[in-house]
Amino acid sequence: MTPAALAVVIPAHNEEHRIHACMRSVHAAVEHVAPMPVVIVVAADACTDATATLAARAGAHVVNTPSRNVGAARAVGIDHALKLLADAGPEVWLAMTDADTTVPAMWLTHQVAWVRRGYDAVLGTIRLAPITAGAFRVARHDAEYFGTRPPEETEPIWEHPHVHGANLGVSAAAYLRVGGFAPLPTGEDRDLAARLFAAGYQIARTDQHAVRTAARLRGRAPGGLADLLASLHPAPHSPDSVLHRGSRWARRSRSDIRYPV
Repeated sequence: MTPAALAVVIPAHNEEHRIHACMRSVHAAVEHVAPMPVVIVVAADACTDATATLAARAGAHVVNTPSRNVGAARAVGIDHALKLLADAGPEVWLAMTDADTTVPAMWLTHQVAWVRRGYDAVLGTIRLAPITAGAFRVARHDAEYFGTRPPEETEPIWEHPHVHGANLGVSAAAYLRVGGFAPLPTGEDRDLAARLFAAGYQIARTDQHAVRTAARLRGRAPGGLADLLASLHPAPHSPDSVLHRGSRWARRSRSDIRYPV
């Protein structure tokens, strides 16, 4: 199956400093799937800054929501996108990312390739944006994040365990049949993936089109990536803040770090 149209849906809460880079990367990805119809929708979630204005100026369809809830914002954005694509028929592909994230140029192309192979959803991976991530956080994050990745010489394909709303694609038909995004303040992506799996849909897990997301310690969703990174970042004057004491770090159990998958 080849999608009749694509919708890129981006929830955003006060992201005026990052939305431009996100939109620029999405437009580059859109160019690679031309002439397939694509709409870009930004769900401006309780924004008090210029996010909505900048997104519209960058070519997005902007829908405002007061929910201050990422699950509800994603759902509002998708509902708006499907109304815009009402004439495209049922074969619409929904591609999700976040406003603090940039996507690779082949992001949509790779998703469409998975759709043509018969998959109903695609779960991608992330990388921490190098400009925002400190070396310590990147190292701690990556040690856990890539813990299940096999050596490329033995197994070039990594069917990773992660689920990220910043890099998730799903057919509109499957999305609607399982009830869409729940209005959860965090974990809405894992909740949707669990329902898709339980319903028997074909789900691809791939590291082929990783996105770059902001590594910050104060995020938008409680219990999300920012909280994870804060838990990995040592407090000032703590024993782990002395990076050269590798033996102390090595003695810590991997179970101390809980990566949301």
